[in-house]
Amino acid sequence: MINLRRAAVVLLLTPALGGCGVAAAPCRLGSTVLDMIPLVGHVASTGTDACAGAIDP
Repeated sequence: MINLRRAAVVLLLTPALGGCGVAAAPCRLGSTVLDMIPLVGHVASTGTDACAGAIDP
């Protein structure tokens, strides 16, 4: 019974979380912090930019 309830909650919440900006927030925040570093910040933040783009296109 508990598994059925858990499955129903997951199915109901999945569309609400699709492409969720909240999940991409840590990547975007890290990218912003890295981007502030002079000279190398833009290059260093490309990985976190890709992470955020993959989560929330």
